[in-house]
Amino acid sequence: MEKKTIKVGLFIPCYVNQLYPQVGIATIELLEKLGVEVDYPQGQTCCGQPLGNSGYEQDSKGICNLFVKNFKAYDYIVGPSGSCIYHVKHHFDIIEQTPEVQRVRANAYELCEFIVKILGITDVGVSFPHKVGLHKSCHGLRGLKLGSCSEVMGAQYSTEESLLNNVKGLELMTLNRKDECCGFGGTFAVFEEAISTKMGKDRVQDHIDSDVEVITGADHSCLMHLEGLVNRNKQPLRVMHIAEILNNSL
Repeated sequence: MEKKTIKVGLFIPCYVNQLYPQVGIATIELLEKLGVEVDYPQGQTCCGQPLGNSGYEQDSKGICNLFVKNFKAYDYIVGPSGSCIYHVKHHFDIIEQTPEVQRVRANAYELCEFIVKILGITDVGVSFPHKVGLHKSCHGLRGLKLGSCSEVMGAQYSTEESLLNNVKGLELMTLNRKDECCGFGGTFAVFEEAISTKMGKDRVQDHIDSDVEVITGADHSCLMHLEGLVNRNKQPLRVMHIAEILNNSL
C-alpha cells in the first residue's frame, strides 16, 4: 500500500515574516527534506495573539476565523512558534466551535513537536559543531507541554532536546536555570520594559556563564528579545532559531 503523504499548511508568524524570513525558509526546507508536502496559504495573517495579550481578545475574532479559513483543508498546521500555536489551540474558544475550528485547533503543532511526535523523527541527519544553549519559552514549555518543568518531579523530556541531542558535533550546554522566562512576554516587554530587560539580561548571562556559543529556541519572539540585548551589549553570543540549526547541513 502506498504511504499517504502528509500535507501541511505552513504558518509563519508576523514577526518571522517581517524580521526573520530566514527562519521561515529554514522551516519549509526542513519539512520538505523530511518528506512532508508543504503549502503556504497566501492569505494568512496574524493568529490574533497580540490582541489577546493586550486584552482585546474579542476584537480578534475576525483574525481567528480567517486563520481557520486559510488552514482548514490541511492535515496539520505547523509553525515555528510555540506561542502562536498555543494561541490557536487554547484561545480560539472565543469563536464558534464548528467542526472546522475544532479540527484546526487539534491539528496545529509547533515545529519540533510535529517532527518528534507526528513524524516520529529525532535525528534529522544534521551537523552543527558548536556549544548551544537552549532557551525554553514559557508558552512552549508550560503551555504546549513540549518539555518537563524543573520544579516537577517525574520523567524528564523535551522535544527540542530530543532533536538537538542527535545533531552531530553539537554540545548542548547545561544552564543554571534552564526553564526561566526571558522576560519578553509580548506586550509585557513594552508595558514593563525595565522588568523585561532585567529578566532578559539574566537569561543572557546564564548562557555566557555556561560557556554557550549559540542560543537557540523554538520561539523567535523570545530569541528576538535576547538577541536585542546581546547586540546592544556587544556580547559574544549568536542567536539562531532551532529550525536554522536543524536545517544546517541536511
